Amino acid sequence: MADTILEVKHLKKYFNTPRGMLHAVDDVNFTLERGKTLGIVGESGCGKSTTGRSILRLVEPTSGEVIFNGEDITKKNKNEMRLLRQEMQLIFQDPYASLDPRKTVSEIIGEPLKLQKIITDKTKRNERVHELMEVVGLADRLVNTYPHELDGGRRQRIGIARALAMEPKMIICDEPVSALDVSIQAQILNLMQDLQEQMGLTYIFITHDLSVVNHFANDIAVMYLGQLIEKAPSVMLFDKPTHPYTQALLSAIPVPSLKKKRERIILKGEITSPINPKPGCRFAARCPYATDRCRTEGPELVEIEKGHFVACHLTTG
Repeated sequence: MADTILEVKHLKKYFNTPRGMLHAVDDVNFTLERGKTLGIVGESGCGKSTTGRSILRLVEPTSGEVIFNGEDITKKNKNEMRLLRQEMQLIFQDPYASLDPRKTVSEIIGEPLKLQKIITDKTKRNERVHELMEVVGLADRLVNTYPHELDGGRRQRIGIARALAMEPKMIICDEPVSALDVSIQAQILNLMQDLQEQMGLTYIFITHDLSVVNHFANDIAVMYLGQLIEKAPSVMLFDKPTHPYTQALLSAIPVPSLKKKRERIILKGEITSPINPKPGCRFAARCPYATDRCRTEGPELVEIEKGHFVACHLTTG
């Protein structure tokens, strides 16, 4: 039986706005095995980052369960969550905005150890900081530098080292390479894969770049307007994308060949508002195959073959 580290059940996060209730995350369900990587993809505004932050309770979920290592963390109090966050860390999208510009590299990496009172002795804490810098490929000479003196790749390595300081079991990576140059992206992704193998880390990798997540994730979940519409092993999703939205997303990936061309699927129609959404499939207004049923009845996420889940009336009947 698979060793499940995380189980998300009916997760919802709504925001009250002047126009009504915004359904940022709406009834999301998935499980994640220990030591594996789940990629969450979709357009900007689809709820990827809010899902990640709701799992960590950086934003409080409206409802649902987040079961981490067999315990529902939505029922934990503030002090219990403070301890639990040692095992669940976050790597932010912008490596500059997420670092305190007034602190040195050493202070930034050592801060979690100090705040959580894991290593109270300053000398030992500095030794641990040097170890972490070596692990993520930061030179010792950078220990007293400030974030503004470093490039994006080194800043992101600081963010990774800070996350690793707590020796977490799971890390949520919120578009960790999107702000970096392509060559630096490859270095950071290779580093993260090496760390996963060495430390048995579990990742949730949030991104809009499907070509990145194809090589990095074991499973991929596709989100659209707050809902999970397709989830499958990476190879299966790329070989047999089933939901019309997933097909359109994959068709947009550039093919590095002059001879081989991929037929581009251009989506038309207005994007449905996530504020007080009407019943029905939220993709129906842009879907070329939509029927009257799609506009009135929302599809359930159904397993169509082992490990492949789709929310589409055309597929599930």
